[in-house]
Amino acid sequence: MPRRVKDFIDISEYTSLPDLIRYLETIRDNLPPEHEAELKIRGDDVFGRRLTITYFREQTAEELEIESRYNGATKAGDADIEELRHKLDDVPFEARKRSSTRG
Repeated sequence: MPRRVKDFIDISEYTSLPDLIRYLETIRDNLPPEHEAELKIRGDDVFGRRLTITYFREQTAEELEIESRYNGATKAGDADIEELRHKLDDVPFEARKRSSTRG
């Protein structure tokens, strides 16, 4: 089952009201089902402000392929780490006594 990812759409602060309304309507009409879309104002006076729309969507085939490559490497890496952990558990350990230099 593919997982959902969060995607972003930014609209700059230099957008006319009719353009903004048209953008928002187009975005709304093209959102995937169960999108959980949110609209926030981000930025500051120095770098400027923008409207940011965040929503959830299913992963694309390309994203799923890339993630599957990393998941396979992670599982092999987890097995290696578990093997090292077992080897370290078999190493005898003796706590050394600390010498105190305080008088």
